[in-house]
Amino acid sequence: MADLKQFAEQLVNLTVKEVNELATILKDEYGIEPAAAAVVAGPAVGGGDAAVVEEQTEFTVVLKEAGASKLAVVKAVKELTGLGLKEAKDLVDAAPSNVKEGVTKDEAEGLKKSLEEAGAVVELK
Repeated sequence: MADLKQFAEQLVNLTVKEVNELATILKDEYGIEPAAAAVVAGPAVGGGDAAVVEEQTEFTVVLKEAGASKLAVVKAVKELTGLGLKEAKDLVDAAPSNVKEGVTKDEAEGLKKSLEEAGAVVELK
């Protein structure tokens, strides 16, 4: 039990750089993807505790509302998601609703831009 307590103490005292290195090692060598959550690091340079937030890697594109040109938004959703016309219309009618989940930042921003150009109000989570 003392070994685990000592290990926990070592983890708590890691610097931000060391936490990032540990996350990379866990991912690359062991296939463990660290959760995107706040991590509390040890004392910062100025003293006290510092909260470090890992960069978000997966996004959900949420259609908040269709806006004035609902038909254009339905067409855009149909094109971007590969849904049929009825499914795309149902998704737009059910706003706020998730258009796509678990996409990369670049893909999410592209979807958001396309939907906003069609007149929709979109949010990334």
